[in-house]
Amino acid sequence: MVGKLSGCLPDPHSMETASVLTRNRLQADREVKTSLSASVFGAGPTGALLALGLARLGCSVTLQDPLDLDALGRRSRAYAITHSSRRLLQRLDLWDDLRPHLVPFRQLRLQDEGVAPLVWFGADDLKATNRAHGVIGWILDHKPLMRLLLHRLEQQSDLTLRLGHPPSSLHSESAPCSDLLIAADGPRSPHRLAWGFPFWSRSYRQGCLTAKVLLRGATPGAAYEFFRSEGPFAVLPLGGQAYQVVWSAPLRRCQDLAGLDPAALLDRLATVLPDGLVPDALLDQPMAVPLQLSLAPRLGHRNQLLVGESGHRCHPVGGQGLNLCWRDVADLLDLVERHQHQSMSVRRLVRRYSRSRLPDLLLVALSTDLLLRVFSNRSPLLLPIRALGLAFMQRVPRLRRVALQAMSDGPMTFLQAPPEWRSGGRPDGVQL
Repeated sequence: MVGKLSGCLPDPHSMETASVLTRNRLQADREVKTSLSASVFGAGPTGALLALGLARLGCSVTLQDPLDLDALGRRSRAYAITHSSRRLLQRLDLWDDLRPHLVPFRQLRLQDEGVAPLVWFGADDLKATNRAHGVIGWILDHKPLMRLLLHRLEQQSDLTLRLGHPPSSLHSESAPCSDLLIAADGPRSPHRLAWGFPFWSRSYRQGCLTAKVLLRGATPGAAYEFFRSEGPFAVLPLGGQAYQVVWSAPLRRCQDLAGLDPAALLDRLATVLPDGLVPDALLDQPMAVPLQLSLAPRLGHRNQLLVGESGHRCHPVGGQGLNLCWRDVADLLDLVERHQHQSMSVRRLVRRYSRSRLPDLLLVALSTDLLLRVFSNRSPLLLPIRALGLAFMQRVPRLRRVALQAMSDGPMTFLQAPPEWRSGGRPDGVQL
């Protein structure tokens, strides 16, 4: 009898094994519940970077774009990369591979054609942790950036690339079943329109002409921002004597300039470049695009999100465009990571993303718009104010530091320091 009772007693080893299996099953259930699936529409620099970050966080990601692989990487354009974008690229383990293609600039020359004072920003005007890198910012060409992003995306096992396919979420019967639907498909986003997001937009009645040229006479390692009455004019170093010019002017004038033959365009360019800069040759086909100030007052609804220029756009003065889009990416990745650790609902994640991004977007939009109105203005009443402001900025290092912090890291860093600053200058170190 005792033997029979003993045989009915549970085996301690079996109980321990069952307990381990139960814990593993519960852990697996938690992982299933906290992992997200996401469909990202738009595989430009912003959409591709976001898709990579989400995949690195363990999300199941589908990245869609109507353009194929070759078309995505073919664009002739360069981007100004600030320290806020540098931190994101380090976080996603892309920085070291991009280093050979990054052209640093250690000085920024700010000039107004209507008044005499010049302002030179240097690396010493940066926040101490940024100053350790020795540069104000970097210029990065579109082609090596997209080549690296698409290569990394192809290496992600839980990521599906659907390139060269028309949008599939515009019709309910073909909408993908994902926890998050993310539009990163540019200022004319078909997804934003299909989802019915409100959108405020005002045309600047200006265009932007971009062209790559060979220049003589430029200060090595310097970028230029030149305020003219018809709009700002930027000169960005691409390495050696190659530079990208970003010429803001009335849209029709930009379109006419883009249609000129190379010799005639170089002649026109010589008349507007800052003193000492001489154009020698045109390196690509110039492109003219319209400029606008736009913002979606709500960046998310239910499980739908707007990221990058699908949700906002500002004037390119100060080189804020791509960096502002990539701060969208950084904030969204932070929230997705928090969702995984705290089991935050998808709708709460979407609401928090919209609320957290709007202050940064509004401040940058208002500040770039104010710069444009004050400095691209023929009113003689403003000339003394502009001269006084530039003179003070040149003589007061504190003013230059404030201005450069807003340009390099975003205005919200005055309220909340990035992790790198709080860690005493060490890199963020958060590897997804």
